[in-house]
Amino acid sequence: MNNEGKKVLFIVNKYAGTGYQPAVEGRIVDACVKNNVECTVEFTRAPGHAIELAENARQQGFDFVVAVGGDGTINEVARGALKGDIPMGIIPRGSGNGLSRHLGIPLTVGQAALSLFDSSVLKMDAFTVNGKLSLNVSGIGFDGHIANLFGGKTKRGLAGYVKLTVEEFFAFREFDMELSIDGSTFSRSAFILAIANSSQYGNNARIAPAASVRDQLLHVTLVKRVPAYRVDFVYNMFTGGLGNSSFCEMWEGRSLVVKTSRPIAFHVDGEPSGHDTTFTIEVLPAALQVLVPNKTLQKGTL
Repeated sequence: MNNEGKKVLFIVNKYAGTGYQPAVEGRIVDACVKNNVECTVEFTRAPGHAIELAENARQQGFDFVVAVGGDGTINEVARGALKGDIPMGIIPRGSGNGLSRHLGIPLTVGQAALSLFDSSVLKMDAFTVNGKLSLNVSGIGFDGHIANLFGGKTKRGLAGYVKLTVEEFFAFREFDMELSIDGSTFSRSAFILAIANSSQYGNNARIAPAASVRDQLLHVTLVKRVPAYRVDFVYNMFTGGLGNSSFCEMWEGRSLVVKTSRPIAFHVDGEPSGHDTTFTIEVLPAALQVLVPNKTLQKGTL
């Protein structure tokens, strides 16, 4: 991609992940100067502001927008980019950075900024959960319960997430549900039902090892309640071996309807989304234009 003379809008959430460092802006400017690119940095002021900024970027003469933040910021920028029909890049600043890891985007600001200018546009799948856009992994059940609780915490990060998960694990009960995948209906009980576009939640915890962002399929993983002593389950998640676990079932499909026996918590890309009893999930094939490092594209692993 020829970057010279391009205009790029960076949309920055100062409050993503573990906080903002002033050096972030400097790294972005340095990368743009090095690549002879005109850049504008905008800081989000409130929920939904990133959507507005991204949606209007094309009309203001920008060639692409860049989300600088965690999964929530990336999701908002994507919603605006879809409406505004403009490619988007990512500089990950979240707690887990699941989508960025799957796409092979560097996790440091400086390297991620430089990689934008050695990238190509990939038309990536997305999906919706009850009308909400999801790019990475959404979930119903225990992970949704944790997301709802974690979203209210002022202190974020992996350590805080693990602590909260351990505290809540023994109290949360499995739930009964009816699933319809591409019209085929059956019943199950579950601790977690994860719907994935990419392979992982974040921090290399791979809930759907076979997931691809361009296969036009939802990857659905059902997780039963796992006894606390089965540490091998956690090992399998981080090594990509979850498909071999007796505590999991996995399916693929283009549409999914889930009906639960009681209101169940859910999350969309890690963002708390409340509770519901009916979930309608649809894949959006090749919906989003995303800048992906050329090194990743050459590997052919997406």
